[in-house]
Amino acid sequence: MTLHRMVLCICVLLASSAAGQAITPQPAVGNITAKEIVAKMTENNRIRREQLKSYVGQREYHLLYTGFPGRREAGLVVEARYRAPDSKEFTVISQSGSQWMVNKVLKKLLETEKEAADPKSQASTALTEENYKFELLGKEDVGERPAYILQVEPKTASKLLYRGKIWVDATDFAVSQIEAEPAKRPSIWISKTLVHHTYQKIGEFWLPAQNESTTDVRMGGHATLSIHYTDYRLVANTGPPASERHPADSALGPAEGFWVNLEMSEGSGREQQLSVRHKYSFVVPQ
Repeated sequence: MTLHRMVLCICVLLASSAAGQAITPQPAVGNITAKEIVAKMTENNRIRREQLKSYVGQREYHLLYTGFPGRREAGLVVEARYRAPDSKEFTVISQSGSQWMVNKVLKKLLETEKEAADPKSQASTALTEENYKFELLGKEDVGERPAYILQVEPKTASKLLYRGKIWVDATDFAVSQIEAEPAKRPSIWISKTLVHHTYQKIGEFWLPAQNESTTDVRMGGHATLSIHYTDYRLVANTGPPASERHPADSALGPAEGFWVNLEMSEGSGREQQLSVRHKYSFVVPQ
């Protein structure tokens, strides 16, 4: 029996370099510090989580692997439905390409996202001072909107966290862009993984717009996962203010991030290990 091991690391948060051009850290930009930016971002994210009641949107997944034993490709279009505080449902609209990749990778990502919405899991991976160190690098426009650039470093070398740069909208204090890489390599078979994630403002909320993740495998393979988010329809919460809600009502909303490692086997006598690292920021960017 021929044994072939294919390891694929896919980070869905974010394929551009997380390091980028070296920028000298600045203690403050326009009289605001990194600590103040993070505090405003954390508070505004909490408010947006409480205000978002539900939404429906469409996603287009595309996964491409090139290398030994050959080129493989798959696509999936789904309708995503979220209802506060942690309910998610996915309906497949269409699928194409490798059925093995569709069933064992793309659909598995959807299943894992549904399972990762509990508040404890979200708190351990959230973009907060409990999990990360922040350094202010400067300020620039993202989509014609001013944004602060912060370097983020995890406080622990966890596979669940990442390091890189984030862009925080200077008006709404919401993450508008992320360029990063895993804080800890998920597998010895992975040589490099880079992820790029952008957000869009719809009404008063910031939601995922596009995600692209690239992975280089030591055996010479290369994988790219892209996700496009479109057709959002939102429902804001018109209930009582946060101070009057039951604690359960103000729990964390959709999953702020998670990583997945999958081991799969393919038929025809050829076993394959597929390691998928999936980082996903959802609804309220952290």
